[in-house]
Parts: sequence; structure tokens; C-alpha cells
Amino acid sequence: MAAHLRPLAETDIRVPIPAEQLLAALQTPPFVLVPGTFNTRDLGLLLLPRSNPGPGPGPQARGIRPGFIFRTGGLESLHRSSDGQAVVRDGLRVRRIFDLRSREEHARRPDPELDGVENVWLGDEGGGVGSEESPVMDLGPFVEGEGRAGYVAMYLDVLDRYKGTFREVLRSVRDRPGEAILFHCTAGRDRTGVLAGLLETLAGYDEETVRTDFLLSRIGIEVAREHLLGFARKYSEGVDSNGSSGEFPDVPGFYNLVSLKTACWDAFVEVVVKEYGGFEGYVTRVLGFSDEDLVKIKRNLIEDQ
Repeated sequence: MAAHLRPLAETDIRVPIPAEQLLAALQTPPFVLVPGTFNTRDLGLLLLPRSNPGPGPGPQARGIRPGFIFRTGGLESLHRSSDGQAVVRDGLRVRRIFDLRSREEHARRPDPELDGVENVWLGDEGGGVGSEESPVMDLGPFVEGEGRAGYVAMYLDVLDRYKGTFREVLRSVRDRPGEAILFHCTAGRDRTGVLAGLLETLAGYDEETVRTDFLLSRIGIEVAREHLLGFARKYSEGVDSNGSSGEFPDVPGFYNLVSLKTACWDAFVEVVVKEYGGFEGYVTRVLGFSDEDLVKIKRNLIEDQ
């Protein structure tokens, strides 16, 4: 299981992960090495069968079938990697790429066009945390409680802002179960993480497995850590975006914004349960899927086609 990577995934964002440990982790499931990408994982490799079952707890949940659902960070470097493009198209056999980025991000760095692969970008639908006109993040809600309030607001906004893309991903799972999909945002961390957590929950993963996948982005973004911290500086209110890349901003709330804490994920899930009755309620009440659709989506996530 991915759980053995958990200690490394809890590395402080201010501390670089040693190269040797990073390389070993990135060669370990659920990570998938694809040239020109970072933070790439197969959601079907979060749970692996025990090599020596023996006495003990019963068999682990099957979870999402391997080779079906992939998550990653931004794909701008994939433009320059023919090897990476071949891996995505021919190795992973991805047939649809879903872009969970804003209009500005998508226009500035559109995804590469790959033969036989459909790019899906449906934009966002407004929302309350930043906007196309004013994308600056208010750090106030991230100051206290490890940033719980900020993360809850930010992730609820993801559910609202990108519900069109979430809906299309679930339609793909329902109607095109033989076609592997890949989805991403800029870091492959927050927007991507919310969609991954939804899919993992629908597939029956236990809470600890979902939390672990959430944390694994700390490992996955390491190769782009300085670039992503610069991105966070640029869009954080009160932070000097021109500061030295070697200096961590001493601004209240910034550390919590760029860190990953399971307490923040748990706080978000708690509100999803309260407001929607859980992710299943969000899928039916907000995205408009029927109970029959939900059963088919769950089945297609875990059963071989």
C-alpha cells in the first residue's frame, strides 16, 4: 500500500526532500513516471494485494482498477517530451485528459494535443474564492487552526467552480469505462485532489487511504516545489511575489496555505457530509446523477471491463 510513503509525505514544505529518497518514492506505486509531468499517480495503485496474506484482517478492498484513473500536475513540459507523450498515449493508454484550471491558466499554457487523445476543458463557473478578475487569495482564513477554514472554503469552491468538469469525468466513467482518463490542475494538488478524493470515496476506499493520497502530493510536487511556491506567492495577498526563492515568506497564513494537513481534508469532508450528505449526495443533488447512475459509476470504477 501507499501508506509506507506517509512519513515522507509529511515532510515540511519548507524542507527539501533528499534526492535519493525522492527518487525512490517516485518509483514506488501509486506514482507513475511520465517524462514531462510531475505528481503523476494511478489511483488504482493506492491499494496493492499483500504479498503474504497469511493470518490477519480480511482481504483489502479492491478499489479503483489499475490503469483507469490517473492524476497529475500541469502538463506544460509534456509539450517538449515526445517520450512522455508516448507514455501517456501508448503506455497508459489515456484517451481523455481533463483540465481543471481557470480560463487564464488554460489560455496561458494549453495542454498538448496528442493523437487519439481528447482534451476536455470546460472552464470554471464562478465561485467565491478568488475569481478570473481578482485571483488573489485572502490568507486570513488560513491563519488559525492549521488553515482549516481556508481549506474548507477553497475546496467547497472547487466543488462549485469546476462542477461541469466533475460531471463530465463521472459521465466518462459511466459511459466510457474502457477508456483511461487523466485529470490535472496546475500543481495536481488541490483541485485535482478534491476530484481524486471524490472518486476514491465512490470506489469504497477507506478514509485513511484517501487521506494518504491527499498527502502524497507533498512528494509529487517536490520536483516543482520552488516554481509552485512562486505561483503561491504571486496569488497570495500580502506576500512579496518578487522575494527570493530561497526565502520562505513570513506572512501569517502562507505556511498553512502551501502545506498539506489531514486535519484540513477532514474538515472539508465533514462539511461535505453536512451540506450534501457526503460525496454521493453531491454527485446526485448537485451534479444531477440518478441513483442508478451512481451504482453504475461505482461498478465501473472497480470492475474490469
